[in-house]
Amino acid sequence: MECVNMLESGFATGGQSQCTVNAGKLSESKRLCSSSRCKYIFLILVLTVVFFVYNTNIKDIVSDWEPTKWWIASNSQRQNVVSPNSSGSSAGTPGSEPTGFVKEISNVALRQTETSSKVTDETVTALRSTNASVLTQQTTPSGAEPPMPYKSPGPYLVEYPSEYHFIINEPKTCEQQKSFLVLVVPVAPNNRAHRDVIRSTWGGEGAALGKVVTLFFLLGLHSGEGAPQVQEQLLQESREHHDLIQSDFLDCYKNLTIKTMVMLEWLDLHCSGASYAMKIDSDMFLNVPKLIDMLANTPKTNYMTGLVARGGMVLRDRSSKWFLPAEIYPSAYYPRYALGLGYVLSLDLPKKLVEASRHVKAVYIEDVYLGLCMSHMGIPPTDPPSQNYFHVFPMTYSRCGYSQIIATTTHPHDDRVSFWKDFKRPGQYC
Repeated sequence: MECVNMLESGFATGGQSQCTVNAGKLSESKRLCSSSRCKYIFLILVLTVVFFVYNTNIKDIVSDWEPTKWWIASNSQRQNVVSPNSSGSSAGTPGSEPTGFVKEISNVALRQTETSSKVTDETVTALRSTNASVLTQQTTPSGAEPPMPYKSPGPYLVEYPSEYHFIINEPKTCEQQKSFLVLVVPVAPNNRAHRDVIRSTWGGEGAALGKVVTLFFLLGLHSGEGAPQVQEQLLQESREHHDLIQSDFLDCYKNLTIKTMVMLEWLDLHCSGASYAMKIDSDMFLNVPKLIDMLANTPKTNYMTGLVARGGMVLRDRSSKWFLPAEIYPSAYYPRYALGLGYVLSLDLPKKLVEASRHVKAVYIEDVYLGLCMSHMGIPPTDPPSQNYFHVFPMTYSRCGYSQIIATTTHPHDDRVSFWKDFKRPGQYC
């Protein structure tokens, strides 16, 4: 085209000659390109140029290509719609990635979140949640069996040993008061009346013959109608008196063995510095000074006393409240045991009895069970110095008669507060 312009402009002869030469070369090139060889050369040139351009661009692309960052960036928006649930599956809109995809990528993606400042907090949380799910699945044995369903021990055994917890507690009282004798009264949660009677009579002594006496009431959980209200009342009562110990077993007659063993656990944990403890029922009269006087001359270890039963026959009559079948306890007689109305023990025994309970089948008759544990240890209960000290049948009140005993059951209609006031008035007992 340049030659055409030059001809039209009337350049000098030299220029014209040069243009003629160039025009000739152009004509010759056209003739060469018309051949098949020229076509092949042209194709090779084109391919070379394309390859060079492509190769240059792809190097630039590869230097910035990180698939994981891409996945995180693209999912940072999607996480608001689809997030892994606690089991590691995806919950959300249809068309979300299969669970397997999330699990496979989560470990890599989690590592990326530690270095990428562009990932949102929600994404990090979601990824960590997914990763935790994966780790849980990896550490759980593939052949692990599911937990066994609950199975009752039956009507004659109780769930002990087992782990029970204290809901209401007074863990420092024994230590702070430097108790010599600890009185523990098992009582129903809703029986506030009995607790108040005991607080205003023998349970309120605090000390006798120069020895500190500390009182606690032991409770389980109230069941049935009004349970929340009862529990709230117990909390208020505890704030008022600071003498309640409550554990998380169901408070019922069959669970008296559990109640007794929880008492021993608590004594070992919180009152091991005291010398003696007495478990005593809530319908009893207790002559505290007489008890302290007796303990002045008793062993300090391996000691349990009360109304000791010998040769107690196992009741096989199914109508009896204390029936025990032969398949639970084959022997016809129980070993020696102290009746549950009230027994005293040295405070080295709670730990030993709890340990022995791991080897003795826990029958529901609580005083018999303690006798079985004592027998397992080879430590029989000891008779009190006088057979008159403990009474299983209610003793008619008289100031003189009550001064000679340690404990007796009472009639439900007895006015124990009036008895106590008369018993504590100045003057001769007999």
